[in-house]
Amino acid sequence: MPRVLSCIQPTGSVHLGNHLGALVNWVSGQHDGDVFHGIVDLHALTITEQPGILGQSTVELAAMLFAVGLDPEVATVFVQSHIHEHTELAWIMECTVSFGELSRMTQFKDKSAKREGDFISAGLFTYPALQAADILLYDADEVPVGEDQRQHIEITRDIAIRFNHRFGETFVLPKAVHPKAGARVMDLQDPTSKMSKSAETENGIVYLLDENSVIEKKFKRAVTDSDGVVAYDRANKPGVSNLLDILSAATGTPAETLAETYSQYGPLKKDTGDAVIALVDPIRARYHELMNDKGELARLLKIGNQRAREVAAQTLDRAHRAIGLMPRI
Repeated sequence: MPRVLSCIQPTGSVHLGNHLGALVNWVSGQHDGDVFHGIVDLHALTITEQPGILGQSTVELAAMLFAVGLDPEVATVFVQSHIHEHTELAWIMECTVSFGELSRMTQFKDKSAKREGDFISAGLFTYPALQAADILLYDADEVPVGEDQRQHIEITRDIAIRFNHRFGETFVLPKAVHPKAGARVMDLQDPTSKMSKSAETENGIVYLLDENSVIEKKFKRAVTDSDGVVAYDRANKPGVSNLLDILSAATGTPAETLAETYSQYGPLKKDTGDAVIALVDPIRARYHELMNDKGELARLLKIGNQRAREVAAQTLDRAHRAIGLMPRI
């Protein structure tokens, strides 16, 4: 059974695209491997500038991960900052990666370019070293990533290979894998763009915690086209196809089959909104239940944190012994 690591930053509310595109696969795949899911709050420090926000966002994301169906007895759900081995191994990773390798990372170039003239955290530059520590600490065999993150897995492998060459076989070399394809959810107001928290307006984003009336309104106002024909054609009818994709993901019926049952956009919008409400209702209820019982939420997180600490501590100790650091007294 492969060990699989997937991480998520606690930045912003979880929306329908996050859920149908990734989290449903986390839930369905938790029995297919030894899965670790980290809430990587330390990474979020690169963009956090106000006190009191990050901790609350971490609590809310943890509640949402359990609410969508992750079982703490099966999947190891942990908070990165609660496992001190992450930052300790990150320093070792920084001393094992070169300045040149870090400077070639495209994400640093892209993100720093967007913030030109603003404060640019050094953490954006050294980010890959902490990410390498995240992965290598858990002896992860597989790391599901999109193409934009593949370079981070490559540099993690390079770091691990260099460390193993210098100090002896210590780290498992992770493999980047394409995650199981989830539903492709586009913005309801701009169906040519993925649903994203960085959109200019929230009118096209459906959050899992939106009230039912808000969800209904967003689908009612979803952009379609002017020809009035319901057909599944992503290239020529992106708005209608997006609604069909969402309805398909919520009901399990193929989008092409659904298209044949509608002749008008109105009923399609209404049924899609109703299906999404039925999907998120139990998630929202469980989320609020956990948020109102912080003791239970802490208990669930403690299960994952303890397991993560056990694995991480063994790996860090292995790295210390490989280097030949003085044993702790």
